Amino acid sequence: MKLRRVFWGALIVFGLLVVVWAALVAREFATSALPANTDKFAVTATQIERGEYLARIGNCAGCHTARGGEPYAGGRAVDTPFGAVYAGNLTPDRATGIGDWSSDAFYRALHEGRSRDGRMLYPAFPYPNFTQVTREDSDAIYAYLMNRVAPVHRVNTAHALTFPYDSSLALAMWRLLYFKPASLQVDTSQSAAWQRGAYLVQGLAHCGACHSTRNALGAPLAGHAYDGAMMPLNDWYAPSLTARDEASVADWPLQDIARWLQSGTSPQGAAFGPMAEIVFQSTQYLSNDDALAMATYLKALPVTRGVAFKPSPQTVSSGHTAAADRGSALYKEHCASCHGKDGEGKAGAYPALAGNRTVLMANTTNLYRVVLSGGFAPATAGNPQPHGMPPFYHLLGDDDLTALLNYVRSAWGNNAPAITTLDLIHYRDALRSTQH
Repeated sequence: MKLRRVFWGALIVFGLLVVVWAALVAREFATSALPANTDKFAVTATQIERGEYLARIGNCAGCHTARGGEPYAGGRAVDTPFGAVYAGNLTPDRATGIGDWSSDAFYRALHEGRSRDGRMLYPAFPYPNFTQVTREDSDAIYAYLMNRVAPVHRVNTAHALTFPYDSSLALAMWRLLYFKPASLQVDTSQSAAWQRGAYLVQGLAHCGACHSTRNALGAPLAGHAYDGAMMPLNDWYAPSLTARDEASVADWPLQDIARWLQSGTSPQGAAFGPMAEIVFQSTQYLSNDDALAMATYLKALPVTRGVAFKPSPQTVSSGHTAAADRGSALYKEHCASCHGKDGEGKAGAYPALAGNRTVLMANTTNLYRVVLSGGFAPATAGNPQPHGMPPFYHLLGDDDLTALLNYVRSAWGNNAPAITTLDLIHYRDALRSTQH
């Protein structure tokens, strides 16, 4: 009898939980459409200019402009592990863009992740970050889009997500588990610069969208903000902003951090890959005050692991094996003219390889990518003629590249673990499949 009562009690509790959960899911579907734009939104030239600045800091055009397409007309695919999400048309076209959206609808999209018709938006649009954007800044961006961006008639591309991630039910459940509209929680014990930096880094600049570790459903892991993550399907690693052996700037001077954000270069290194794109399209336009504010916040992030690497110039490549000798010869032939005989680099042109964190990181993804595919630092006002890294994909075979990289990872005081030819083959094959 007692066991039966326990069973029925547990069944009732479970039933109540199911009812509550169903009610919460139903509420996600119950949000109604907002009225169409009535053209009564008063704007000023100052507000429009500020909106243009904020749209650049949020890198809105980066996702909402297809390669070769009209600015903000959408159509660019955002690849995810669950399929492709296509960015929408943000131009003021009434039929296919946001011309019929009011400022209330635009703010709701940023703050709540909902379209004007109440439809839930996929978090590839980073509303989990944009939810912190203030109404004042939202209105400024809206004013810019409605008044300075040319309307383009372009029907939005349908998303190409796999089942069950393409269902509204799955999206509603994700939102219940991982998203709640919020504003930035101001820490009044911090300086005004830190607070401004926190607002930009956490919100509009959405740095954590790439640099935060995520779970199997694509949601940031609690307690792992800025801990680093692989970027889905593009073979780049967004390094940890809290680890000294990856991308922490805790020991950088503030001015160097700000310079790196605005120009893509600093005495400590240069931006490549997706970060070079972010600098080119977005952070190079930061005002000096905002660049210093972001630098203040990033410098203050707690250090989670690792120690700052200090190369020892007296220590030369360890050992004289055949592979080490081959790596040394390849370095002299292909690399020393730019990066220096002792990996010292050339200030303002080519980064040093001695103590270079991309060279030394345990995650070798970015090292392989740069060596095989090459690349450029971004062209910015502070670095108008960046020097490039040539690709070695077709020039050197796997054995030679392995010997070369192991030499670089062990010479001039570098002490990173050796890589294997098999590691390189796996990465080359993955890169080949994404390029063809």
